[in-house]
Amino acid sequence: MMHYALFDTAIGWAGIAWGDLGLVGVHLPERDPETARRSFLRRFPDAIEAPIPPEHTRTVEDIGALMRGEKPDLLHAPLDLSRTPEFHAKVYEIARAIPPGETLTYGEIAVQLGDKLLARDVGQALGKNPWPIVVPCHRVTAAGGKPGGFSARGGVNTKLKLLGIEGAKAAAQTDLFA
Repeated sequence: MMHYALFDTAIGWAGIAWGDLGLVGVHLPERDPETARRSFLRRFPDAIEAPIPPEHTRTVEDIGALMRGEKPDLLHAPLDLSRTPEFHAKVYEIARAIPPGETLTYGEIAVQLGDKLLARDVGQALGKNPWPIVVPCHRVTAAGGKPGGFSARGGVNTKLKLLGIEGAKAAAQTDLFA
């Protein structure tokens, strides 16, 4: 059985979904709780709303801290990788190790995986990331200081907003109001 909970952050209502093996999804903040709930239930239609269990309290607190500009480490968050392809799991492991305020490029992750030609595959894996923020795909950018894509609502603007909150150089190099 899958459960979910919404919680308020400095930039809107976020959510987590979990099962017996850990988190199955994280939802980026939305302006209001009803929008967040509808969006969340589109991704997880069988999830039942429930209070946040003790084993996920720290994760929720740390997501909230990150949205306030603090720099918590979310490596402790338990992920249910049972539905995750092996290559994606490897990409997510590398992305999780990127500290707040820092970035890696798709190509740099590809090199860590053993082949610089895997950069496009890295991008595709990150585009399917069910745990944004916890697996900080927003911290992965394109070469040459370009932000690259972002599949969440708001696209690249959301990515740049998250990087800006974290004080990342990638956000500072981009004119957010262009």
